[in-house]
Amino acid sequence: MGPTAAGKTETVMALADKFAIEVVSVDSALVYRGMDIGTAKPSADEQARVPHRLINMLEPHEVYSAGAFCRDAADAIAEISAAGRMPVLAGGTMLYFQALQQGLAKLPSADPALRAEIDARAAQAGWPAVHAELARLDPASAERIRPNDSQRIQRAVEVCLLSDEPLSVLQQQSDPALPADYLNIGLIPSDRSALHRRIEKRFAAMLDAGFVAEVERIAALPGVGANSPSMRAVGYRQVMQYLLGELSLDEAKARAVIATRQLAKRQMTWLRSWPDLHVIDSLNGDSARRVEQLVREWL
Repeated sequence: MGPTAAGKTETVMALADKFAIEVVSVDSALVYRGMDIGTAKPSADEQARVPHRLINMLEPHEVYSAGAFCRDAADAIAEISAAGRMPVLAGGTMLYFQALQQGLAKLPSADPALRAEIDARAAQAGWPAVHAELARLDPASAERIRPNDSQRIQRAVEVCLLSDEPLSVLQQQSDPALPADYLNIGLIPSDRSALHRRIEKRFAAMLDAGFVAEVERIAALPGVGANSPSMRAVGYRQVMQYLLGELSLDEAKARAVIATRQLAKRQMTWLRSWPDLHVIDSLNGDSARRVEQLVREWL
């Protein structure tokens, strides 16, 4: 586990030189085909060296969920283990890690019609107004969800209206976790400013590699719009705003870097409260060797 730009892919590649492994991606954006540059998806060479599961599964207009991830990950883990290899779960979508290891709340399925209705209210009154509605329906959820976090506001309101129960209450009732022996390793940089510099450098490299053209191509696909789950991913959302004429390219770049820093901060907040986490400084030159040592001791 680790925040974005912490070096998870490089560490996994080093681990593959020492153990017979397959990777199970724990990333809500890597599941989409064609979203390669902006997600820092493992290259074709890296995927050829080490098999990766749960990437390139869906088209960008499709919806993926924590529940679907748990089912797919459980199947992948079973297949990898049956083949005598070690499954390595790697990624930064902390909700997926939590759902797999600690259980998943029993929530109603998405309702496209209701979501469209909520989106229409937001378009007219703004997401802070919908957030105020959530505060009436579910004060506990509203307290932890930011007033401009459209995706989470939409889902929380949707759950409340479909179930007549607050999301915060339903989340206390969960399906069982996947029974397994987990070695949880967190690649966490000791210097946040150094991580910020890596994030800025990496986003500049993405732009140089053709990120804007990638987003433009995906946005032209049938069923893909600014509110598609895939286009809400950090970086994609800001470049989409540029393509729609809402931001200049410099503004989109600046906002994407800030949003990525905020994402990294939220990821590290999750990790600080993670039980039984082995923390390794991702900025330390021997982080891959230390991960290898932890795995050998665990095995």
